[in-house]
Amino acid sequence: MKANKPSLILYFLALLFTIIFDCMQHDVLAVYAKSIVLPAIFFYFLISRDYKIGKTEALVFLFCFVGQVFELMDIEISPIGGVLSFLVVYMLLIRIFIVSHEKIKLQKRDVLPISIVVIFIVYLLISVLSLQSDSMKKFNFLYTFYGIVLSLLSYYAFVNYITKGTYVSFLMSLMAICYIFSDIFYIFSEYFSYSIVLVLIRDITQILAYYFMVAYFIEKTKSYKKVLYDN
Repeated sequence: MKANKPSLILYFLALLFTIIFDCMQHDVLAVYAKSIVLPAIFFYFLISRDYKIGKTEALVFLFCFVGQVFELMDIEISPIGGVLSFLVVYMLLIRIFIVSHEKIKLQKRDVLPISIVVIFIVYLLISVLSLQSDSMKKFNFLYTFYGIVLSLLSYYAFVNYITKGTYVSFLMSLMAICYIFSDIFYIFSEYFSYSIVLVLIRDITQILAYYFMVAYFIEKTKSYKKVLYDN
């Protein structure tokens, strides 16, 4: 067994128990199961990268951890603390996208799919923001800015996949999709009455977002090394 496998197994076990506890409506146990996810996937990342981590990547994990701490604490400022934490995460990911990837070059055949992506993202942003609960409306500007940043992250990921079609850009897109659905169903769970389906989708997509994010970080490094070797 490779050295990084136990961490990955622990991650998927935490995902499984989160689903089980959500189905049983044991909210406290589900939160504790989710709290294992990030450390497990972080150690998987470290071992896979031979314990090497960039400063921006380290900050991404730090603010993901802070966001989960706010969720675990479940106090009055937890929702705002979580939003601020993941807002920083998304901004850092956009920075990684811009720094680590070549400038996007659009061709005529890319115009239609990119236009559809832009319309879809704008539609989602407007529709979801209109569903804010009373408590969320107090911080309308913050949630709007949060939605815009997530939209930019998603746009960059999807356009990279449309124009390049690489495995790295595919992982970027999967990560963005998971973050989108996680946040959408978080708002749904706040706006609508309790539903186990909403909670399950929210938790599963949030946890899977971490996996695809780490897979993207690892594959990005491999691709960069391959380019250096080929040159």
